[in-house]
Amino acid sequence: MTRRSNFNRCEALVALLGPEKVSFPSSTAYNASLASYFSLQSSAIHPECFVAPQTTGDVSAVVKLLTSDPEDPAEFAIRSRGHMWIPNASNVQEGITINLGALDSIDLNADKTIASIGPGAAWDDVYAKLDLWGLSVAGGRIGGVGVGGLTVGGGISHFGPEHGWTCDTASAFEVVLADGSVVTATEKDHTDLFYGLQGGGNNFGIVTRVDFATFEQGPLWIGTIYNPVSAIEDYAKIVANMTAVENYDNKASFIAGFGYSQSQNASVIANQLVYTKPVADHAPQYYQDIVDLPSVFSNISVANMSELATQGKTLIPSGAARYLFATTTFEPTEAMIRGAFDVWSASVAGVKNISGLSWSLSMEMVPEGLYQRKADSNSLGLTDRNGTRAVILLTVCWQSLEDDEHVHAAVATLVTALEDKARSLDAYDPFLYLNYAAPWQRPIASYGDDKVKTLQALRTRVDPKGVFTRRVPGGFKIPDN
Repeated sequence: MTRRSNFNRCEALVALLGPEKVSFPSSTAYNASLASYFSLQSSAIHPECFVAPQTTGDVSAVVKLLTSDPEDPAEFAIRSRGHMWIPNASNVQEGITINLGALDSIDLNADKTIASIGPGAAWDDVYAKLDLWGLSVAGGRIGGVGVGGLTVGGGISHFGPEHGWTCDTASAFEVVLADGSVVTATEKDHTDLFYGLQGGGNNFGIVTRVDFATFEQGPLWIGTIYNPVSAIEDYAKIVANMTAVENYDNKASFIAGFGYSQSQNASVIANQLVYTKPVADHAPQYYQDIVDLPSVFSNISVANMSELATQGKTLIPSGAARYLFATTTFEPTEAMIRGAFDVWSASVAGVKNISGLSWSLSMEMVPEGLYQRKADSNSLGLTDRNGTRAVILLTVCWQSLEDDEHVHAAVATLVTALEDKARSLDAYDPFLYLNYAAPWQRPIASYGDDKVKTLQALRTRVDPKGVFTRRVPGGFKIPDN
């Protein structure tokens, strides 16, 4: 592959789709695409051109063109909304980036039981439309995140404890395969592809539409509460009790964690508490013990899902920083919560002087009602688990390229320390949530040998030439062994 051949392909795309759907460096449309990425790392990647298909037929035509020369195949990237921070996840240097942002339709069927959504739609826009009908879907929690990428990575939702992973609530995927053909995968047709897309990432094709089951939903109770770290002993006991199987309330979406404020040189315990059945005049009983702890900040509200998603988007702005996510999983026992705090707190000293630093650990509670609902059929490999799990998201943002190596090394060290602590307390779980994984992690391998073999067989069937494995560098790939 040469840069000249990619330029020629971009020119061919202009002839195929029209100049309004292809943008080149220095153009207004090209610069707007770069500026709209979530992370500064992604916006620093410069493709030979962006192509913006408007229809599934356009996507099919693009794939056929990009794979037409087996001797000199194109390298390309697939972008829904560009929220994955990893630089080549949804962009590719001197290659061709397919921007699915125009495939953003949000349509309800006649009886409003199915929402058909394009991969380029953002979740806050989805909720804004469904809120009008008193409906929702089990989608992402942060506005600005795209439907496509989150869904094929699994998807954790505020409605997950009642409805499962986001991917579990899909009833159909429309997909453009490596040969440009278009198929609709359901439980009855292309069944292996339907289940493979539930956690298997971008290894099989380009999703151009997802059908989701809807459900009735009104406003939610929302609590954002920060506790002093001096409360960690009581806090660990309370959280462990709340998340025990016998106590978990499936209307609760509970994110616990720890954050360091560089401006104040101080750490806090941070909670986002969501309850999907609002209680207007008081906190839900399930959260009362957290509410009763001493706090340094507390904001309680009742809002609909679109408002909550939009709030989340403003807290994590696009294009404002360099980002890094990493993940691990453990059982949220009292000892493990205390241990995670100790390990995370000890890590702050090594990074606190990095310019523009934000350093946080979130424990996203994943009860049995979420991960066991369709564990036998999706790709995530969690059939043999029981009890609540905490999916850990380490989130770091900073400003300078010069600090990249330092940050990456510090996060890798922290992940290792957390996993060592979890093993020592018999709380470790090998599952790695794909949408939070760092580049050096292997989330699909964490699904287990049986799931990996199933995904390998599916890849061989739908993409025998390995287009989405070899020519799409972004995303997490299926291990070969």
